[in-house]
Amino acid sequence: MQTFIAGLRCDGFIAPWTVEGALDGLAFDTYVRTQLAPCLRRGDVVILDSFNVHKSPRAAQALAERGAWFLFLRNTPPISIPSKWPSPNSRPCSERPRPEPTTPSGAR
Repeated sequence: MQTFIAGLRCDGFIAPWTVEGALDGLAFDTYVRTQLAPCLRRGDVVILDSFNVHKSPRAAQALAERGAWFLFLRNTPPISIPSKWPSPNSRPCSERPRPEPTTPSGAR
């Protein structure tokens, strides 16, 4: 099993990283210090769920040194992606109905 962690900006991913096994405190601290913090700018906010590992003083310090900070979402379960993907009930995008093409406004 691997854990994937990354930052997400409005224009794409930053600092993607994988860890063998589950994410623990040491791995999260290492990720923030060596991968995420160097990508951040003064004033950046890192939004996290309520996973205990995320509440690391060492990781918070690494962000503070870059002028960034953590914002924790309240009362949210940790975000996870199902281990079996796709699920038996899912179907490929190509099987979904496509909208009929429309004629541009004013065209004849």
